[in-house]
Amino acid sequence: MSEQVSADVSSDDRLWAALAYVFSPIIPIVIMLMEDKKDRPFIRSHNAQALVWGILMLVSWTFLSWIIVGACIGFVGFLIQLYWAYKAYSGEMVNIPVVSDFVRNQGWA
Repeated sequence: MSEQVSADVSSDDRLWAALAYVFSPIIPIVIMLMEDKKDRPFIRSHNAQALVWGILMLVSWTFLSWIIVGACIGFVGFLIQLYWAYKAYSGEMVNIPVVSDFVRNQGWA
């Protein structure tokens, strides 16, 4: 499900990748505007996944918020994001089942 990355990933790269998951979709948009961060392969891969995931969660929560299921989806989604943030901070690549394939097929990561 996840793979270890090379040793050239700095602690700064891991921190920004983790922040992208925790504060998605805001931080991924900010990272896209930062010239020194957006071209780093590790950050770019996690950033694209976090952005797509954050938008999907925002849309699903918006449409389902009028029932209790929407709140549960939002809470569970946030817990999953925290787990992915931990994996990113550990220096591992995260494979989100549908989102990762979509991001790779688009050439974003």
